[in-house]
Amino acid sequence: MSQSQVLRVSQQTAWEALNDPEVLRHCIPGCESIEPTGANEFAVAMVAAIGPVKARFQGKLQIEEPVPPRAYKLAFNGQGGVAGFGKGTAEVTLTPSTVDGADAGEGTATNAGGPSPFTRLDYAVHAQVGGKIAQIGSRLIDGAARRLAAEFFTAFDTLIRERYPDEVAAASAADPSASDPSSHA
Repeated sequence: MSQSQVLRVSQQTAWEALNDPEVLRHCIPGCESIEPTGANEFAVAMVAAIGPVKARFQGKLQIEEPVPPRAYKLAFNGQGGVAGFGKGTAEVTLTPSTVDGADAGEGTATNAGGPSPFTRLDYAVHAQVGGKIAQIGSRLIDGAARRLAAEFFTAFDTLIRERYPDEVAAASAADPSASDPSSHA
């Protein structure tokens, strides 16, 4: 699954938020905890429902190849008991952007002369599942993955609006026609 999302904050702010375990715990649907276990490594506990299968998963999340504030790769794996397992990678890239998601270029200035108030987040997830989850079928799994991504970005947008109101206001001033960044996927 690959998608893009336009965020109403600078590239640096987006990077910091996406690397904050508390932000991730709050935004990942069903996430109960994210605890650091080492450098760029976390233990994760979450409840996930995919079709008729609902389970509590315990797993690991590792940040690989970080290039602050531009990109990183996430490796993840989780065990859900009899429900099965999931594992895979996600490649995340942050680029200064215009509200429509076009690349604004490195160091692109706004009318006020500062960095772009928007960031385009591109991600590509590659995952494998096994156990009861794998028996559900790819259409239901893909639908659940898209629903979880949509829920994550809705929660992330809400959190950004609460934590960084000045940046969100600057982005709105830069393009007042952009009423809802989550609609620009």
